[in-house]
Amino acid sequence: MQISVNYGKEDRFNINVDDKNLIGIFEPNEVAKQDETKLIADALNAPLNKATFDEFIDTNERIVIIVNDGTRPTPTSKILKQIYPKLRDKEKIFIIANGCHRDPTEDEYHMIFSKEIYEEIAKKNEVHSHDSKNDEMTYLGESKNKTQMYLNKIVAEAKKVIAIGSVEPHYFAGYTGGRKAFLPGVAKYETIEQNHKLALSSDAQALKLDGNPVHEDMIDAMKVLSGIDVFSIMTVLDSEHGVYYVSTGDLNDSFYDCIKKADEVFCVNIPKKADIVISVAPYPMDVDLYQAQKALDNGKLALAKDGILIMVAKCRTGIGPKPFFNLMASADTPQKVIDKIADGFHLGYHKAAKMAEISLWAQTWAVSDLSDDEMKAVHLKPYHDLQTALNEAFAQKGKDASVLVLPAGSITVPKVK
Repeated sequence: MQISVNYGKEDRFNINVDDKNLIGIFEPNEVAKQDETKLIADALNAPLNKATFDEFIDTNERIVIIVNDGTRPTPTSKILKQIYPKLRDKEKIFIIANGCHRDPTEDEYHMIFSKEIYEEIAKKNEVHSHDSKNDEMTYLGESKNKTQMYLNKIVAEAKKVIAIGSVEPHYFAGYTGGRKAFLPGVAKYETIEQNHKLALSSDAQALKLDGNPVHEDMIDAMKVLSGIDVFSIMTVLDSEHGVYYVSTGDLNDSFYDCIKKADEVFCVNIPKKADIVISVAPYPMDVDLYQAQKALDNGKLALAKDGILIMVAKCRTGIGPKPFFNLMASADTPQKVIDKIADGFHLGYHKAAKMAEISLWAQTWAVSDLSDDEMKAVHLKPYHDLQTALNEAFAQKGKDASVLVLPAGSITVPKVK
């Protein structure tokens, strides 16, 4: 049969796979379509352990609104369509929760806010893009794990903060959303580094919260927000980026409330693991190799030992933050990558560790716009056409090799029944 997968925002790859080889194509689960406008409005009027949104913004204090950057499909513009008219005349500032990512592009600003709203708030200087290395930070305390909580001064000195996010599985934090708006969202580089070092633990994995040191450190660190009144707006998206669920109110309560709904969408049952797995990082999660790596980490869950994992990711802006790339490029085997991490951790090394670990028991290939040299440097076998890669995988694994396809590998978590 012919299978079509997205490549970037507009391109596609069409591949042919014999029915006898195909275990299946596993998308996020289909769920009932919702009335998005009503869903958002109802959630704003029925927050968890919090006054309603209208009551929350009934203040003369400046309101800080934290929004996700352009690497996530969070429906920020749909939320703002309802709440911005109520905020328009308030003293406010929007802050992009970049973590350690780059600033958004002009197109990404339009995606985040909508073109109309962005032009209005930009004209009034009501947008700030968080810079974890250069912005002025305020120390608020530390977690039990000694993560020192330095937050952007804009947030740290706020009395009222609205946090807008989306909840989906995350390969080492368990799930995105909630506490991630603050850590790593608007935290200092060194703060993020301290927290992300915990991702080296085998307990730092998708869907896992209890016992996950990254998640537990973030939750514990949120106690430093005790002097800030936070109103959380968390969403769960369906496979077509439609709004499936909304929960508002207390930061942690709204986050946990979204978990079950996120599982309904993103956790898929597979009958068995495959010899060849094709895992796609869809737009906008294909922005660079640093982000696209999540498709590898989820894809490995569907891969048999000694199998071939093919990541498909355009990597539109290249590599992304360089520390993990430089580390992998400095070692000629995956094991040497892991050995170097043991000698000293830097932010980004958690990505290198997760990538290198897969290569210890399977092969990792990539179809990307990156150069062959760039892909080889991170121990990925390089391709620029998916059918070519698949044909070579069959040549190596045999004509009876099994194939499994994850068209949205960045956010699909496969589990063997």
